[in-house]
Amino acid sequence: MLTEFTSFITDYENFIIPKVAELSKTNFDATITGKSELFQKSAEIEIEINNFLSDKNRFQKIKTLYESDFNFNEVTKREIKLIYNSFVSHQFDSELMEKIVNISSNLERQFSTFRGKIGKKELTDNQIDEILEKSTNSDELKATWEASKQIGNEVSSQIVELVKLRNQAAKQMGFENYHTMSLLLSEQNPEEMDMFFDELDNLTKHSFQKVKAEIDDFLSKRLNINKNELMPWHYQDKFFQQGPEFTSINFDMIFEKSDIVEITKKYFAEINLPIDDLLANSDLFEKENKYQHAYCTNIDREGDIRVVCNIKPNYKWMSTMLHEFGHAVYDKFISKNLPWELRTHAHIFCTEAIAMLFGRLASNADWLVENLKIEQNLAKTVETEGFSKLRAEQLIFSRWVQVVYRFEREMYKNPNQDLTSLWWNLVEKYQEITKPIGRNSADWASKIHIALYPAYYHNYILGEILASQLHFFITEKVITNGKSKKSFSNDKAIGDYLKNLYFSYGAIYEWNKLIEKATGEKLNPKYYAMQFTY
Repeated sequence: MLTEFTSFITDYENFIIPKVAELSKTNFDATITGKSELFQKSAEIEIEINNFLSDKNRFQKIKTLYESDFNFNEVTKREIKLIYNSFVSHQFDSELMEKIVNISSNLERQFSTFRGKIGKKELTDNQIDEILEKSTNSDELKATWEASKQIGNEVSSQIVELVKLRNQAAKQMGFENYHTMSLLLSEQNPEEMDMFFDELDNLTKHSFQKVKAEIDDFLSKRLNINKNELMPWHYQDKFFQQGPEFTSINFDMIFEKSDIVEITKKYFAEINLPIDDLLANSDLFEKENKYQHAYCTNIDREGDIRVVCNIKPNYKWMSTMLHEFGHAVYDKFISKNLPWELRTHAHIFCTEAIAMLFGRLASNADWLVENLKIEQNLAKTVETEGFSKLRAEQLIFSRWVQVVYRFEREMYKNPNQDLTSLWWNLVEKYQEITKPIGRNSADWASKIHIALYPAYYHNYILGEILASQLHFFITEKVITNGKSKKSFSNDKAIGDYLKNLYFSYGAIYEWNKLIEKATGEKLNPKYYAMQFTY
Protein backbone atom coordinates (compact mmCIF):
# COMPACT_ATOMS: atom_id res chain seq x y z
CA MET A 1 0.00 0.00 0.00
CA LEU A 2 2.85 2.42 0.74
CA THR A 3 4.29 1.71 -2.69
CA GLU A 4 0.88 2.27 -4.27
CA PHE A 5 0.49 5.56 -2.42
CA THR A 6 3.98 6.77 -3.36
CA SER A 7 3.36 5.97 -7.01
CA PHE A 8 -0.04 7.64 -6.99
CA ILE A 9 1.03 10.82 -5.18
CA THR A 10 4.06 11.28 -7.46
CA ASP A 11 1.85 11.11 -10.56
CA TYR A 12 -0.75 13.37 -8.91
CA GLU A 13 1.63 16.07 -7.72
CA ASN A 14 3.71 16.14 -10.92
CA PHE A 15 0.59 17.20 -12.78
CA ILE A 16 -1.56 19.06 -10.28
CA ILE A 17 0.96 21.36 -8.58
CA PRO A 18 2.22 23.25 -11.67
CA LYS A 19 -1.20 23.15 -13.33
CA VAL A 20 -3.04 24.67 -10.36
CA ALA A 21 -0.40 27.40 -10.14
CA GLU A 22 -0.82 28.13 -13.85
CA LEU A 23 -4.60 28.31 -13.46
CA SER A 24 -4.39 30.62 -10.44
CA LYS A 25 -1.94 32.96 -12.20
CA THR A 26 -4.04 33.04 -15.38
CA ASN A 27 -7.23 33.75 -13.40
CA PHE A 28 -5.47 36.58 -11.59
CA ASP A 29 -4.25 38.11 -14.86
CA ALA A 30 -7.69 37.70 -16.45
CA THR A 31 -9.54 39.44 -13.64
CA ILE A 32 -7.18 42.42 -13.44
CA THR A 33 -7.23 43.00 -17.22
CA GLY A 34 -10.63 41.71 -18.38
CA LYS A 35 -8.93 40.15 -21.44
CA SER A 36 -11.18 37.55 -23.06
CA GLU A 37 -8.21 35.47 -24.26
CA LEU A 38 -7.05 35.03 -20.66
CA PHE A 39 -10.50 33.91 -19.55
CA GLN A 40 -10.45 31.44 -22.43
CA LYS A 41 -6.99 30.20 -21.45
CA SER A 42 -8.18 29.84 -17.86
CA ALA A 43 -11.10 27.71 -19.04
CA GLU A 44 -8.76 25.50 -21.07
CA ILE A 45 -6.47 24.91 -18.08
CA GLU A 46 -9.45 24.15 -15.86
CA ILE A 47 -10.66 21.58 -18.39
CA GLU A 48 -7.21 19.95 -18.32
CA ILE A 49 -7.35 19.71 -14.53
CA ASN A 50 -10.91 18.41 -14.60
CA ASN A 51 -10.00 15.76 -17.18
CA PHE A 52 -7.13 14.63 -14.96
CA LEU A 53 -9.41 14.40 -11.91
CA SER A 54 -12.11 12.57 -13.87
CA ASP A 55 -9.70 9.84 -15.05
CA LYS A 56 -11.28 6.51 -14.08
CA ASN A 57 -8.00 4.65 -13.53
CA ARG A 58 -6.62 7.28 -11.19
CA PHE A 59 -9.94 7.42 -9.37
CA GLN A 60 -9.89 3.65 -8.83
CA LYS A 61 -6.37 3.90 -7.39
CA ILE A 62 -7.26 6.64 -4.88
CA LYS A 63 -10.51 4.85 -4.04
CA THR A 64 -8.55 1.69 -3.22
CA LEU A 65 -6.20 3.70 -1.00
CA TYR A 66 -9.12 5.51 0.65
CA GLU A 67 -11.02 2.30 1.42
CA SER A 68 -7.93 0.38 2.50
CA ASP A 69 -7.58 -0.72 6.14
CA PHE A 70 -3.80 -0.19 5.89
CA ASN A 71 -2.40 1.71 8.87
CA PHE A 72 -1.35 4.94 7.15
CA ASN A 73 -0.24 7.74 9.47
CA GLU A 74 -2.84 10.45 10.23
CA VAL A 75 -1.36 13.03 7.85
CA THR A 76 -1.35 10.59 4.95
CA LYS A 77 -4.90 9.45 5.75
CA ARG A 78 -6.07 13.05 5.63
CA GLU A 79 -4.19 13.68 2.40
CA ILE A 80 -5.80 10.61 0.81
CA LYS A 81 -9.29 11.65 1.95
CA LEU A 82 -9.05 15.17 0.49
CA ILE A 83 -7.66 13.91 -2.81
CA TYR A 84 -10.38 11.26 -2.93
CA ASN A 85 -13.07 13.94 -2.44
CA SER A 86 -11.57 15.94 -5.30
CA PHE A 87 -11.75 12.94 -7.61
CA VAL A 88 -15.29 12.01 -6.52
CA SER A 89 -16.58 15.43 -7.53
CA HIS A 90 -15.21 14.95 -11.06
CA GLN A 91 -16.49 11.47 -11.86
CA PHE A 92 -18.87 12.51 -14.58
CA ASP A 93 -18.94 12.83 -18.36
CA SER A 94 -16.04 14.87 -19.80
CA GLU A 95 -18.24 16.53 -22.43
CA LEU A 96 -20.58 17.69 -19.66
CA MET A 97 -17.60 18.96 -17.69
CA GLU A 98 -16.37 21.00 -20.64
CA LYS A 99 -19.79 22.63 -21.04
CA ILE A 100 -19.82 23.60 -17.35
CA VAL A 101 -16.35 25.13 -17.50
CA ASN A 102 -17.01 27.07 -20.70
CA ILE A 103 -20.28 28.56 -19.45
CA SER A 104 -18.65 29.43 -16.11
CA SER A 105 -15.73 31.12 -17.83
CA ASN A 106 -18.05 33.14 -20.05
CA LEU A 107 -20.09 34.21 -17.03
CA GLU A 108 -16.95 35.25 -15.17
CA ARG A 109 -15.93 37.43 -18.09
CA GLN A 110 -19.40 39.00 -18.27
CA PHE A 111 -19.44 39.81 -14.57
CA SER A 112 -15.86 41.16 -14.66
CA THR A 113 -16.53 43.54 -17.54
CA PHE A 114 -20.13 44.50 -16.66
CA ARG A 115 -20.86 48.16 -16.03
CA GLY A 116 -24.41 49.26 -15.21
CA LYS A 117 -25.90 51.92 -17.49
CA ILE A 118 -28.22 54.85 -16.89
CA GLY A 119 -29.05 56.07 -20.34
CA LYS A 120 -25.69 56.02 -22.13
CA LYS A 121 -23.65 56.56 -18.97
CA GLU A 122 -21.71 53.55 -17.67
CA LEU A 123 -21.19 53.18 -13.93
CA THR A 124 -18.58 51.15 -12.05
CA ASP A 125 -19.60 49.28 -8.92
CA ASN A 126 -17.86 51.90 -6.80
CA GLN A 127 -19.87 54.65 -8.52
CA ILE A 128 -23.12 52.73 -8.05
CA ASP A 129 -22.32 52.20 -4.38
CA GLU A 130 -21.55 55.89 -3.91
CA ILE A 131 -24.85 57.02 -5.45
CA LEU A 132 -26.87 54.49 -3.43
CA GLU A 133 -25.12 55.60 -0.24
CA LYS A 134 -25.25 59.37 -0.74
CA SER A 135 -28.18 60.36 -2.94
CA THR A 136 -31.52 61.39 -1.42
CA ASN A 137 -33.31 61.55 -4.77
CA SER A 138 -35.63 58.53 -5.05
CA ASP A 139 -35.70 58.64 -8.86
CA GLU A 140 -31.90 58.64 -9.04
CA LEU A 141 -31.69 55.86 -6.45
CA LYS A 142 -34.20 53.72 -8.32
CA ALA A 143 -32.44 54.20 -11.67
CA THR A 144 -29.05 53.37 -10.11
CA TRP A 145 -30.32 50.28 -8.30
CA GLU A 146 -31.98 49.04 -11.48
CA ALA A 147 -28.73 49.65 -13.39
CA SER A 148 -26.88 47.44 -10.91
CA LYS A 149 -29.35 44.62 -11.69
CA GLN A 150 -29.15 44.83 -15.49
CA ILE A 151 -26.68 41.97 -15.69
CA GLY A 152 -29.30 39.66 -14.12
CA ASN A 153 -31.44 39.46 -17.25
CA GLU A 154 -28.29 39.15 -19.40
CA VAL A 155 -27.00 36.06 -17.59
CA SER A 156 -30.03 34.38 -15.95
CA SER A 157 -30.65 31.83 -18.71
CA GLN A 158 -26.97 30.81 -18.66
CA ILE A 159 -27.09 30.39 -14.89
CA VAL A 160 -30.18 28.17 -15.09
CA GLU A 161 -28.47 26.10 -17.78
CA LEU A 162 -25.38 25.85 -15.57
CA VAL A 163 -27.46 24.75 -12.57
CA LYS A 164 -29.05 21.97 -14.65
CA LEU A 165 -25.64 20.83 -15.92
CA ARG A 166 -24.20 20.82 -12.39
CA ASN A 167 -27.18 18.78 -11.21
CA GLN A 168 -26.74 16.38 -14.09
CA ALA A 169 -23.11 15.90 -13.09
CA ALA A 170 -24.02 15.38 -9.42
CA LYS A 171 -26.61 12.75 -10.32
CA GLN A 172 -24.06 10.89 -12.43
CA MET A 173 -22.00 10.63 -9.23
CA GLY A 174 -24.95 9.37 -7.17
CA PHE A 175 -25.97 12.57 -5.39
CA GLU A 176 -29.45 14.09 -5.20
CA ASN A 177 -28.31 17.42 -6.68
CA TYR A 178 -25.26 19.65 -6.91
CA HIS A 179 -26.04 21.62 -3.75
CA THR A 180 -26.27 18.47 -1.64
CA MET A 181 -23.11 17.08 -3.21
CA SER A 182 -21.15 20.27 -2.54
CA LEU A 183 -22.04 20.26 1.14
CA LEU A 184 -21.26 16.58 1.64
CA LEU A 185 -17.90 16.75 -0.15
CA SER A 186 -16.91 19.75 1.96
CA GLU A 187 -17.66 17.75 5.12
CA GLN A 188 -20.94 19.49 5.92
CA ASN A 189 -24.18 17.61 6.55
CA PRO A 190 -27.11 19.20 4.59
CA GLU A 191 -29.68 18.35 7.27
CA GLU A 192 -27.45 19.82 9.98
CA MET A 193 -26.96 22.95 7.87
CA ASP A 194 -30.73 23.36 7.49
CA MET A 195 -31.17 22.99 11.25
CA PHE A 196 -28.37 25.47 11.83
CA PHE A 197 -30.01 28.09 9.61
CA ASP A 198 -33.35 27.56 11.32
CA GLU A 199 -31.60 28.11 14.65
CA LEU A 200 -29.86 31.20 13.30
CA ASP A 201 -33.20 32.54 12.08
CA ASN A 202 -34.65 32.19 15.59
CA LEU A 203 -31.52 33.63 17.14
CA THR A 204 -31.44 36.80 15.03
CA LYS A 205 -35.04 37.55 14.03
CA HIS A 206 -36.05 39.68 17.00
CA SER A 207 -32.82 41.67 17.13
CA PHE A 208 -32.90 42.19 13.36
CA GLN A 209 -36.45 43.54 13.51
CA LYS A 210 -35.38 46.09 16.14
CA VAL A 211 -32.49 47.24 13.95
CA LYS A 212 -34.66 47.25 10.82
CA ALA A 213 -37.23 49.47 12.58
CA GLU A 214 -34.46 51.95 13.50
CA ILE A 215 -33.19 51.92 9.91
CA ASP A 216 -36.67 52.48 8.50
CA ASP A 217 -37.21 55.44 10.84
CA PHE A 218 -33.87 56.91 9.84
CA LEU A 219 -34.43 56.46 6.09
CA SER A 220 -37.96 57.79 6.25
CA LYS A 221 -36.72 61.03 7.79
CA ARG A 222 -33.63 61.26 5.58
CA LEU A 223 -35.57 60.76 2.36
CA ASN A 224 -38.74 62.52 3.50
CA ILE A 225 -41.01 59.61 2.59
CA ASN A 226 -43.36 57.37 4.58
CA LYS A 227 -41.89 54.15 5.94
CA ASN A 228 -44.34 52.09 3.89
CA GLU A 229 -42.92 53.72 0.74
CA LEU A 230 -39.38 52.44 1.35
CA MET A 231 -38.16 50.27 -1.51
CA PRO A 232 -35.01 48.19 -2.13
CA TRP A 233 -33.15 51.15 -3.68
CA HIS A 234 -33.54 53.23 -0.51
CA TYR A 235 -31.36 50.99 1.67
CA GLN A 236 -27.99 52.30 0.37
CA ASP A 237 -26.94 48.82 -0.69
CA LYS A 238 -27.55 46.79 -3.86
CA PHE A 239 -28.79 43.77 -1.89
CA PHE A 240 -29.33 45.09 1.66
CA GLN A 241 -26.51 42.80 2.71
CA GLN A 242 -24.65 45.35 4.81
CA GLY A 243 -27.22 48.04 5.38
CA PRO A 244 -27.29 51.83 5.38
CA GLU A 245 -25.16 54.28 7.30
CA PHE A 246 -27.64 55.35 9.98
CA THR A 247 -25.33 56.43 12.80
CA SER A 248 -24.47 60.08 13.43
CA ILE A 249 -20.90 59.43 12.29
CA ASN A 250 -19.92 59.33 8.64
CA PHE A 251 -17.40 56.51 8.85
CA ASP A 252 -16.18 57.23 5.33
CA MET A 253 -14.91 60.63 6.53
CA ILE A 254 -12.63 58.90 9.04
CA PHE A 255 -10.73 57.30 6.17
CA GLU A 256 -10.99 59.94 3.43
CA LYS A 257 -7.41 61.20 3.97
CA SER A 258 -5.95 57.86 4.99
CA ASP A 259 -3.46 55.63 3.19
CA ILE A 260 -5.45 52.39 3.37
CA VAL A 261 -2.53 50.27 2.15
CA GLU A 262 -0.05 51.70 4.65
CA ILE A 263 -2.48 51.30 7.56
CA THR A 264 -3.08 47.66 6.63
CA LYS A 265 0.64 46.98 6.27
CA LYS A 266 1.51 48.60 9.61
CA TYR A 267 -1.28 46.89 11.51
CA PHE A 268 -0.39 43.36 10.43
CA ALA A 269 3.33 43.98 11.05
CA GLU A 270 2.61 45.05 14.63
CA ILE A 271 0.79 41.81 15.43
CA ASN A 272 3.66 39.79 13.93
CA LEU A 273 1.90 38.90 10.67
CA PRO A 274 3.95 40.96 8.15
CA ILE A 275 2.48 41.37 4.65
CA ASP A 276 5.13 43.35 2.72
CA ASP A 277 5.77 40.44 0.36
CA LEU A 278 2.05 39.93 -0.20
CA LEU A 279 1.44 43.60 -1.03
CA ALA A 280 4.22 43.53 -3.62
CA ASN A 281 2.35 40.99 -5.78
CA SER A 282 -1.16 42.36 -5.30
CA ASP A 283 -3.32 44.59 -7.53
CA LEU A 284 -5.16 47.05 -5.33
CA PHE A 285 -6.60 49.95 -7.34
CA GLU A 286 -9.27 50.48 -10.00
CA LYS A 287 -8.55 50.24 -13.71
CA GLU A 288 -10.55 49.73 -16.87
CA ASN A 289 -12.16 46.27 -17.35
CA LYS A 290 -10.80 45.05 -14.02
CA TYR A 291 -12.86 42.81 -11.75
CA GLN A 292 -14.66 45.22 -9.44
CA HIS A 293 -14.88 43.20 -6.26
CA ALA A 294 -12.10 41.80 -4.06
CA TYR A 295 -10.47 38.44 -3.47
CA CYS A 296 -7.32 36.73 -2.26
CA THR A 297 -5.62 33.96 -4.21
CA ASN A 298 -2.87 31.56 -3.18
CA ILE A 299 -1.09 31.04 -6.49
CA ASP A 300 1.22 28.14 -5.71
CA ARG A 301 0.98 27.22 -1.98
CA GLU A 302 4.66 28.15 -1.82
CA GLY A 303 4.26 31.80 -0.81
CA ASP A 304 2.98 33.62 -3.91
CA ILE A 305 -0.21 35.05 -2.44
CA ARG A 306 -2.05 37.96 -4.07
CA VAL A 307 -4.96 40.23 -3.26
CA VAL A 308 -7.20 42.04 -5.73
CA CYS A 309 -9.01 45.18 -4.53
CA ASN A 310 -10.32 48.46 -5.95
CA ILE A 311 -9.36 50.73 -3.07
CA LYS A 312 -11.00 54.05 -2.33
CA PRO A 313 -10.26 55.91 0.94
CA ASN A 314 -13.45 54.91 2.72
CA TYR A 315 -14.80 52.56 5.38
CA LYS A 316 -15.79 49.79 2.94
CA TRP A 317 -12.29 49.46 1.50
CA MET A 318 -10.54 49.72 4.86
CA SER A 319 -12.66 46.83 6.09
CA THR A 320 -12.13 44.95 2.81
CA MET A 321 -8.34 45.31 2.95
CA LEU A 322 -8.25 43.98 6.52
CA HIS A 323 -10.56 41.17 5.40
CA GLU A 324 -8.59 40.12 2.32
CA PHE A 325 -5.22 40.29 4.04
CA GLY A 326 -6.72 38.18 6.81
CA HIS A 327 -7.13 35.51 4.14
CA ALA A 328 -3.62 36.25 2.90
CA VAL A 329 -1.81 35.86 6.24
CA TYR A 330 -3.65 32.59 6.86
CA ASP A 331 -2.31 31.26 3.54
CA LYS A 332 1.16 32.65 4.21
CA PHE A 333 1.65 30.89 7.53
CA ILE A 334 0.33 27.43 6.69
CA SER A 335 3.27 25.12 7.36
CA LYS A 336 5.36 24.42 4.25
CA ASN A 337 6.35 21.12 5.87
CA LEU A 338 2.89 19.76 5.09
CA PRO A 339 2.21 17.82 1.89
CA TRP A 340 1.01 20.15 -0.89
CA GLU A 341 -2.57 18.86 -0.66
CA LEU A 342 -2.79 19.90 3.00
CA ARG A 343 -1.37 23.40 2.50
CA THR A 344 -4.83 24.91 2.50
CA HIS A 345 -7.63 25.62 4.98
CA ALA A 346 -9.42 23.06 7.13
CA HIS A 347 -12.56 24.48 5.55
CA ILE A 348 -13.34 27.56 3.50
CA PHE A 349 -15.24 29.15 6.40
CA CYS A 350 -12.16 28.74 8.62
CA THR A 351 -10.33 31.27 6.46
CA GLU A 352 -13.47 33.42 6.18
CA ALA A 353 -13.48 33.60 9.98
CA ILE A 354 -9.98 35.11 10.03
CA ALA A 355 -10.89 37.59 7.29
CA MET A 356 -13.98 38.63 9.25
CA LEU A 357 -12.12 38.83 12.56
CA PHE A 358 -9.87 41.49 11.04
CA GLY A 359 -12.45 43.13 8.76
CA ARG A 360 -14.60 44.04 11.78
CA LEU A 361 -11.82 46.25 13.17
CA ALA A 362 -12.59 49.13 10.78
CA SER A 363 -15.44 50.23 13.07
CA ASN A 364 -13.60 49.51 16.35
CA ALA A 365 -12.95 52.80 18.22
CA ASP A 366 -9.85 51.54 20.01
CA TRP A 367 -8.44 50.15 16.77
CA LEU A 368 -9.04 53.51 15.07
CA VAL A 369 -7.25 55.35 17.90
CA GLU A 370 -4.27 52.99 17.68
CA ASN A 371 -4.02 52.87 13.89
CA LEU A 372 -5.46 56.16 12.59
CA LYS A 373 -4.78 58.31 15.67
CA ILE A 374 -8.33 59.69 15.68
CA GLU A 375 -9.11 62.34 18.28
CA GLN A 376 -10.47 61.30 21.68
CA ASN A 377 -13.79 63.13 21.24
CA LEU A 378 -14.43 61.27 17.99
CA ALA A 379 -13.25 58.04 19.61
CA LYS A 380 -15.86 58.33 22.37
CA THR A 381 -18.64 58.67 19.82
CA VAL A 382 -17.24 55.86 17.68
CA GLU A 383 -17.05 53.58 20.72
CA THR A 384 -20.83 53.64 21.01
CA GLU A 385 -21.84 54.10 17.41
CA GLY A 386 -19.09 51.91 15.96
CA PHE A 387 -20.43 48.90 17.82
CA SER A 388 -24.01 49.81 16.87
CA LYS A 389 -22.86 49.90 13.26
CA LEU A 390 -21.08 46.54 13.54
CA ARG A 391 -24.07 44.91 15.26
CA ALA A 392 -26.45 46.23 12.61
CA GLU A 393 -24.14 44.98 9.84
CA GLN A 394 -23.97 41.53 11.42
CA LEU A 395 -27.71 41.17 11.94
CA ILE A 396 -28.48 42.49 8.44
CA PHE A 397 -25.90 40.18 6.92
CA SER A 398 -27.17 37.14 8.81
CA ARG A 399 -30.62 37.68 7.29
CA TRP A 400 -29.16 38.21 3.81
CA VAL A 401 -27.31 34.90 4.04
CA GLN A 402 -30.60 33.22 4.90
CA VAL A 403 -31.92 34.43 1.53
CA VAL A 404 -28.95 33.19 -0.48
CA TYR A 405 -28.62 29.84 1.28
CA ARG A 406 -32.29 28.98 0.98
CA PHE A 407 -32.55 30.30 -2.58
CA GLU A 408 -29.65 28.16 -3.79
CA ARG A 409 -30.92 25.09 -1.97
CA GLU A 410 -34.35 25.41 -3.61
CA MET A 411 -32.95 26.41 -7.01
CA TYR A 412 -30.87 23.24 -7.19
CA LYS A 413 -33.86 21.15 -6.09
CA ASN A 414 -35.93 22.60 -8.95
CA PRO A 415 -34.27 24.99 -11.42
CA ASN A 416 -37.45 25.08 -13.56
CA GLN A 417 -39.51 26.90 -10.94
CA ASP A 418 -40.21 30.65 -10.98
CA LEU A 419 -36.87 31.74 -9.53
CA THR A 420 -37.79 35.42 -9.46
CA SER A 421 -40.81 34.71 -7.25
CA LEU A 422 -38.72 32.40 -5.06
CA TRP A 423 -36.11 35.17 -4.66
CA TRP A 424 -38.54 37.90 -3.68
CA ASN A 425 -40.50 35.64 -1.33
CA LEU A 426 -37.27 34.98 0.57
CA VAL A 427 -36.19 38.63 0.49
CA GLU A 428 -39.54 39.71 1.92
CA LYS A 429 -39.52 37.01 4.59
CA TYR A 430 -35.95 37.26 5.88
CA GLN A 431 -34.94 40.83 5.01
CA GLU A 432 -38.39 42.42 5.26
CA ILE A 433 -37.76 44.38 2.05
CA THR A 434 -40.76 45.07 -0.18
CA LYS A 435 -40.76 43.81 -3.76
CA PRO A 436 -41.39 46.67 -6.24
CA ILE A 437 -44.84 46.40 -7.77
CA GLY A 438 -44.73 44.74 -11.19
CA ARG A 439 -41.00 43.96 -11.07
CA ASN A 440 -40.24 40.73 -12.90
CA SER A 441 -36.51 40.98 -13.62
CA ALA A 442 -34.01 38.25 -12.72
CA ASP A 443 -32.54 40.22 -9.80
CA TRP A 444 -31.31 36.99 -8.20
CA ALA A 445 -28.97 36.47 -11.14
CA SER A 446 -27.15 39.76 -10.53
CA LYS A 447 -25.43 38.26 -7.47
CA ILE A 448 -22.13 36.88 -8.76
CA HIS A 449 -21.88 34.14 -6.13
CA ILE A 450 -25.05 32.43 -7.35
CA ALA A 451 -23.54 32.07 -10.80
CA LEU A 452 -19.89 31.37 -10.07
CA TYR A 453 -19.47 30.28 -6.44
CA PRO A 454 -22.34 27.84 -5.85
CA ALA A 455 -23.13 26.41 -2.42
CA TYR A 456 -20.54 28.73 -0.90
CA TYR A 457 -22.33 31.72 0.57
CA HIS A 458 -23.51 30.08 3.80
CA ASN A 459 -19.86 29.73 4.78
CA TYR A 460 -19.67 33.50 5.27
CA ILE A 461 -22.02 33.41 8.25
CA LEU A 462 -20.31 30.30 9.63
CA GLY A 463 -17.15 32.37 9.36
CA GLU A 464 -18.76 35.23 11.29
CA ILE A 465 -19.80 32.84 14.05
CA LEU A 466 -16.30 31.40 14.26
CA ALA A 467 -14.82 34.92 14.18
CA SER A 468 -16.79 35.75 17.35
CA GLN A 469 -15.57 32.55 19.00
CA LEU A 470 -11.96 33.35 18.10
CA HIS A 471 -12.41 36.96 19.25
CA PHE A 472 -13.55 35.86 22.69
CA PHE A 473 -10.78 33.28 23.03
CA ILE A 474 -8.02 35.69 21.95
CA THR A 475 -9.34 38.43 24.23
CA GLU A 476 -9.54 36.18 27.28
CA LYS A 477 -6.68 33.72 26.74
CA VAL A 478 -4.10 35.16 24.35
CA ILE A 479 -3.60 38.92 24.56
CA THR A 480 -0.84 39.94 26.98
CA ASN A 481 -1.28 43.71 26.73
CA GLY A 482 -4.50 44.73 28.51
CA LYS A 483 -4.90 47.74 26.23
CA SER A 484 -4.97 45.42 23.22
CA LYS A 485 -8.04 43.55 24.46
CA LYS A 486 -10.22 46.22 22.93
CA SER A 487 -8.07 47.37 20.02
CA PHE A 488 -6.69 43.98 18.88
CA SER A 489 -3.57 45.97 17.97
CA ASN A 490 0.17 46.03 18.59
CA ASP A 491 0.44 42.70 20.39
CA LYS A 492 2.61 40.04 18.82
CA ALA A 493 0.86 37.37 20.89
CA ILE A 494 -2.17 37.68 18.58
CA GLY A 495 -0.17 36.78 15.48
CA ASP A 496 1.85 34.12 17.28
CA TYR A 497 -1.30 32.37 18.49
CA LEU A 498 -2.92 32.40 15.05
CA LYS A 499 0.26 31.23 13.32
CA ASN A 500 1.06 28.42 15.73
CA LEU A 501 -2.35 27.13 16.82
CA TYR A 502 -4.52 27.83 13.78
CA PHE A 503 -2.81 28.71 10.49
CA SER A 504 0.10 26.27 10.63
CA TYR A 505 -2.14 23.17 10.74
CA GLY A 506 -3.42 23.75 7.22
CA ALA A 507 -5.96 21.05 6.40
CA ILE A 508 -4.57 18.33 8.70
CA TYR A 509 -7.79 18.36 10.71
CA GLU A 510 -11.47 18.49 9.85
CA TRP A 511 -12.88 21.93 10.63
CA ASN A 512 -14.52 21.18 13.98
CA LYS A 513 -11.41 19.43 15.26
CA LEU A 514 -9.27 22.43 14.29
CA ILE A 515 -11.68 24.80 16.05
CA GLU A 516 -11.61 22.62 19.16
CA LYS A 517 -7.81 22.54 19.18
CA ALA A 518 -7.60 26.31 18.71
CA THR A 519 -10.34 27.43 21.13
CA GLY A 520 -11.01 24.49 23.42
CA GLU A 521 -14.49 23.75 22.03
CA LYS A 522 -16.27 23.00 18.77
CA LEU A 523 -18.06 25.68 16.76
CA ASN A 524 -20.51 27.36 19.12
CA PRO A 525 -22.97 30.09 18.08
CA LYS A 526 -23.34 31.37 21.64
CA TYR A 527 -20.38 33.75 21.17
CA TYR A 528 -21.98 35.34 18.12
CA ALA A 529 -25.24 35.73 20.05
CA MET A 530 -23.40 37.18 23.06
CA GLN A 531 -21.70 39.70 20.83
CA PHE A 532 -24.49 40.87 18.54
CA THR A 533 -28.04 40.02 19.64
CA TYR A 534 -30.06 42.11 22.10
